[in-house]
Amino acid sequence: MNELTVALIGHGAIGSVIAGALYEGRVPGARLVAIVDPVTPPAPPLPAASLDTALDRAELVVECAGQTALRETGPAVIAAGRHLLALSTGALADDALHQRLLAGPGRLSLCAGAVGGLDLLAAATLRAPFDTVTIRTSKAPGSLLRPWMTEAETTRLHTTTVPYEVLRAPARKVTRAFPATSNVAASVALAVGDWDLVEAVVVADPDATLSRHEIEATGPAGSYRFEIANLPSPSNPRTSGIVPYAVLRAIRAFTGASGDVV
Repeated sequence: MNELTVALIGHGAIGSVIAGALYEGRVPGARLVAIVDPVTPPAPPLPAASLDTALDRAELVVECAGQTALRETGPAVIAAGRHLLALSTGALADDALHQRLLAGPGRLSLCAGAVGGLDLLAAATLRAPFDTVTIRTSKAPGSLLRPWMTEAETTRLHTTTVPYEVLRAPARKVTRAFPATSNVAASVALAVGDWDLVEAVVVADPDATLSRHEIEATGPAGSYRFEIANLPSPSNPRTSGIVPYAVLRAIRAFTGASGDVV
């Protein structure tokens, strides 16, 4: 069996863990051939490269650098006929970008990373659309600070002693407001096929030591409730520490030799 050649876009909290595992051979059947990160390129012996070089070397390109990176590099990956595995699903709230990434000749796959249950939600949606879907995400206040916030909003995040709702809105709006922390809401919206049906609630919780996601959905197929509580990444509190391992599992499945349940 030929090795699956893999390039990474991003070498931050998520990408560095993936890169280390691939370089050390911990995903049999997959080989790291390029890392694209012009801001913080990896040190040798890891294979730093330009996007063009990565597209020449790799069959699978993993985006793990944020919504801006997916917008800027994703269309080139697809146009080159490569398989793109994207983590920054919030960028797909832009319908035009989503369609470009589906247009081919390359293939788009999505990795939800920090959340489970999406396969069940997607299956239920095939029977009939949901009536209601809500995702409530609770995080430490400091991880929710954004440049668009007013001085009063920023002060409240710094000083709150009780949990409170920072924003409640359709998933499309929330993913744009919190691009670094709302990919889970985006993944739920993509699973049920409706950005505007999914109500996303962002909660600042000063006692939070975990990133907590509570998903509730009701519809003709049944009623569902999932709760996920992930430890944050030690190097970036805006992302969950489990995310790179979800990517590694996906890469293992792509090698065709994993025997994973799907």
